[in-house]
Amino acid sequence: MSSQLWTPQKELMQGGGVITIELKPFERIDFSRLTGWIKTPEFLLQWAGPIFNYPLNEPQLEIYLRGSQEDPSLRKIYKVMNTADRRVIGHIELNNIDLRNKAATVCRVLVGEPSERRKGSGLQMVRKILEIGFDQLGLHRMDLVVFDFNQAAIKCYEKAGFRKEGHIREARKIGTKYWSLYQMSILEHEWRSKRKTIREEL
Repeated sequence: MSSQLWTPQKELMQGGGVITIELKPFERIDFSRLTGWIKTPEFLLQWAGPIFNYPLNEPQLEIYLRGSQEDPSLRKIYKVMNTADRRVIGHIELNNIDLRNKAATVCRVLVGEPSERRKGSGLQMVRKILEIGFDQLGLHRMDLVVFDFNQAAIKCYEKAGFRKEGHIREARKIGTKYWSLYQMSILEHEWRSKRKTIREEL
């Protein structure tokens, strides 16, 4: 299943030009590409949180993928494709899908290809996963956590309409250090209002 979302072209004109993407289901054939993007324990924690051990490998990803194949599925995992040349450039996930409370968590967001960064693809990825959650699954709330030092990601999420809800202090241990996170969320009516505003500005 792919997600076809409005693409605010003015916002995506950066450096290398307009980048448009689509989401496709993450598969076993994508394992080696993903493991190749994750080069340090710090980067693994920043991208995935504590669910994996470094080095990331195929047995861990097999268990991870299995969680998206249950019925009902509690997670939807996607690879991100550049529509111009069909290259896979990233990864994103919708996790903890709770249809009773109409909520889910956006996580493991990654623009893996360095050449595709700073071109608006990260923002598009987030907007597409929001469309899946709110338009396809009928959710009311979507949230995420992001490390407080990751200012680029925070700005991206805020641009997509997320708001900070709280500061989770020293919640992840890496080596001898502890990292803190921000909890952020967006509600359905906020998403629809944000999308309408951007459309009117184009």
